[in-house]
Amino acid sequence: MADVNLRKMCLAIEEVFHDGGPVATTPSRRGAAIAVIKNPFADRYEDEIASFMEALRPVGLTLAKNLVARLGGVENIEGYGKAAIVGVGGELEHGALWHAPGGYAMREVLGGTKAIVPSAKKVAAAGARIDVPIAHIQAAYVRSHFDSMEVGLHDAPHSDEVAYMLVMATGPRIHARVGGLRAADIIGDDGLR
Repeated sequence: MADVNLRKMCLAIEEVFHDGGPVATTPSRRGAAIAVIKNPFADRYEDEIASFMEALRPVGLTLAKNLVARLGGVENIEGYGKAAIVGVGGELEHGALWHAPGGYAMREVLGGTKAIVPSAKKVAAAGARIDVPIAHIQAAYVRSHFDSMEVGLHDAPHSDEVAYMLVMATGPRIHARVGGLRAADIIGDDGLR
């Protein structure tokens, strides 16, 4: 199994005060944590790659802890998502390696979340951006929390790198008003409702 060769990390926080409607008393906050690592499988096909997920576990935990701290603590987090941009020397499956290390890291740090962590991935050149999907941490059908955050870095990923990302949100979209299951009405048994 390859070791993680980390080139850089980035943390970005966004505060939304309004989206054309009334100014919120408390802004909605979204944050992204990114780790850019060397892709140990770049420029070749490797049959066995799944064992690298274990090496990525500490990366996921570090990003999740940093993001929660910057967003004010576990009690403030209501939404989450994850993504990966694989440099053009890699393949989409190298981004899929992030599913368990990224998702379970957020679940572990947040404690007791039930909803699936939505995700996105793509292969792209340095400077590419990706819309990271966001959903409520306890119930995937909470429509007010369906959101995304565009994330990327100007110099990553290089062709032999992967940019792994976590995103969290402190609440719903700023002017959410299209109905559906409300966060206050979550039953919380199955991660859906």
